[in-house]
Amino acid sequence: MNGIPRRVWLEISKKVLTDNFNAVSQRVSPSQVMSVLKANSYGLGVLPIAETLKAAGAMRFGVAEPFEALQLLPLEHSIHILSSILPEEIEPMIEAGITIPITSLESAMQISRTAGKLHRLATVHFKIDTGMGRLGILYADAFEVITEAYNLPGLICEGIFSHFPMAYEKTSPVTHGQIDDFKSLLRKLAAEKIHFKYIHIANSDAINNFPESYHPPFNMVRTGINLHGAFDAQGSRTIPIRPAISLKTRLTAIREMPAGSTIGYGQTFRLKTSTRVGTISAGYADGLPLLLSNQGCVLIRDTLCPIIGRVSMDYTNVSLADVPQTQIGDDVTCLGATESHCITIESWAELKNTHPYEIICSFGNRVERRYV
Repeated sequence: MNGIPRRVWLEISKKVLTDNFNAVSQRVSPSQVMSVLKANSYGLGVLPIAETLKAAGAMRFGVAEPFEALQLLPLEHSIHILSSILPEEIEPMIEAGITIPITSLESAMQISRTAGKLHRLATVHFKIDTGMGRLGILYADAFEVITEAYNLPGLICEGIFSHFPMAYEKTSPVTHGQIDDFKSLLRKLAAEKIHFKYIHIANSDAINNFPESYHPPFNMVRTGINLHGAFDAQGSRTIPIRPAISLKTRLTAIREMPAGSTIGYGQTFRLKTSTRVGTISAGYADGLPLLLSNQGCVLIRDTLCPIIGRVSMDYTNVSLADVPQTQIGDDVTCLGATESHCITIESWAELKNTHPYEIICSFGNRVERRYV
C-alpha cells in the first residue's frame, strides 16, 4: 500500500520560499525577519519549511503556543511565542529556552518567580495591545507595567512588540495611530533608561503598506503569508513574491454525457449539449471551496476547465469540452500555475469572502505535502 501515490497533493517549492524570504528581507533591510510558522506553518508542514527558511537566513521563528515551539527545538534556532503563556507552560518554556511574551504584570511576576526557582534566566518580549483588542498589556497601562516589570529578577527583557488589526488598509488611520502610540511609549520608556534589543510591530500586511513600521525605531518584522507568496486581497502588493504552493490531483474518470444530464448533488447543473465530463479526485475535504461549484475552474493540460455541478467531499466534475485529448490519470492543477494560467489563493479567498490564511490552512489531512 505504501507504494500507491496519493491522489491529492500540495507541491511546496523550497526555492520559491527562499526567494520570497529574500524579497521580504531586502524590502525591510536592515530590519531582521522573523518567520511566522504557527499552525504547522499554516498546515503546510512546519519542519521542512522551517529548515528551508533557516537556511535562507531567518533570524528566528514565531509560533502561537508552546506545543508549536517544542516541535521546532530540533532546529536549534531562536523561537518566539507570539500570543500568551499559561502558568503551567512557563517552566517548560524557560527550560527549553523559548522566548516568552509578557502580557500583564501578573504574567511577568510568574515568569520571574519560575525563573528564580529554576535558577535560569527567561528571555521575554512585552506584548502591547495598541488596538488589536485580543491579547497583551493595554496601551494605557503599558508604561506603568513595563517600568515595574523591567527590573524583576530572572528576566532578560529583550524586546517589545505590538500587532495591527487593519494594516491591509493602506490609508488606515487606526494603523497610523498605533504606530504613533507605540513610538510615544518607546520615548517615555527611553526617558526612564528602558531600552530593548528588538522592537517589532510589522506583520505581512504592514510590510506591504506601511514602510514606517519597519524603519527605526523598529528593527524586526514578522511575516508568514508573504513567505508563501500570498497577499491580503484588500492590501497593496509591493513585494515581488510568487506563489510557493500548488494543489494538484488527478483525473479519475472521463465520460461522454448526453444532453439533459444533471451533474452532482442537488442536480444544480444540466448539460445543454452532449459533453465530455471529467471527474477529478478532490473535493471540499481536500480544501476546494464549496463555492467553486458551477463557477470555478481547474487546469488540465494548461487549459481552464470549468467546474460543473456541486463540489462534493471527495470528487468534483469538470467540463472537458476544450481538452478533447485528456486521458484518465492526467494531472489536474486546482490551485497554482501552469504555463499560461494561474489560479491564485487570493481568488479563492475572494470567492469565499475570507482571508488567504483560511485557504492555506484548509487543506485536509489526506492531502500529501511534497517539498520540491
